[in-house]
Amino acid sequence: MRIGILGLGRMGANIARRLLRAGHQCVVFDRRPEAGAEPSRDGAEVAPTLAHMLAALQAPRIVWIMLPAGAVDAVLDELRPRLEPDDILIDGGNSYYQDTIRRAAALRAAGVHLVDAGTSGGIWGLEQGYCLMLGGETAVVRALEPIFRALAPGATTAAPGTQPALYASAELGYLHCGPSGAGHFVKMVHNGIEYGLMAAYAEGMNLLQHARAADPAAGGDTQAGALAGLLRADLDLGAIAELWRRGSVVRSWLLDLTARALARDPELSGYQGHVADSGEGRWTIKAGIDAGVPLPVLSAALYARFSSRGRASFADKLLSALRAEFGGHVEPKPGGEPR
Repeated sequence: MRIGILGLGRMGANIARRLLRAGHQCVVFDRRPEAGAEPSRDGAEVAPTLAHMLAALQAPRIVWIMLPAGAVDAVLDELRPRLEPDDILIDGGNSYYQDTIRRAAALRAAGVHLVDAGTSGGIWGLEQGYCLMLGGETAVVRALEPIFRALAPGATTAAPGTQPALYASAELGYLHCGPSGAGHFVKMVHNGIEYGLMAAYAEGMNLLQHARAADPAAGGDTQAGALAGLLRADLDLGAIAELWRRGSVVRSWLLDLTARALARDPELSGYQGHVADSGEGRWTIKAGIDAGVPLPVLSAALYARFSSRGRASFADKLLSALRAEFGGHVEPKPGGEPR
């Protein structure tokens, strides 16, 4: 199939390259001319403008948009006058599902189809494939299956006790989740879960890190001395991560990446611990509130990211001030002694 790729960032360029390697034809465009270099080496036609990209596609045209959520409306405003009935847009970014529902309705009025493709795989997707969570009209999604099959990882071993025949495309790595917005909704929840998993690994490893250096005088915690006496040796976090990857019930790809990061930098000295969020965690919590569904773990993981940016520093100071006010507790100096 011949497809336009609009947006050649960390994932967009690799999506084009994976499609090219599978025998599809790609016409790519990005406002940064240098972004087309790698897809071009794999055989992509690099368009100098958006209009050139659309002109290079045959009707009905297929355009995959891979842009930040906040940029999609502006791009659609630019695209809409140039689109024709039966053209298909695929939004592979992390758009808010309610925005996707709105956009799909507006485009449908002009005879244009929008497919939302929640895409997971990150920078590894070029080689390992992408997990695709799809929303849109059934006939349109089915017509695009050659594209989704090329991007997806392909068949893997089915989970014990499942019936793969019931989930044929899911076993390959893509799934039509429902109508417009369903793909982005499922991807939103996926990313909320990702926040929780990452926070769990981070908190557990943090406990191991501090346990190996437990100080009986730290913060007046008498239990720390017992912990230090129990361990009596440094814990090798990298080795523990490698151990857990083999047969443990907490093994996962995120644990694989944890082991990889610790192998490169055991003390993680190259990182400051400032953790950003791109919106999906917030939207997941809002959906939980709207549905009256409790999400305590996912909420805590999101708030932990806020704390990592220093947003809790004033609250921490107030806690210390209150302890001093009601109990006369004096803050320890950075070296551990009271001020």
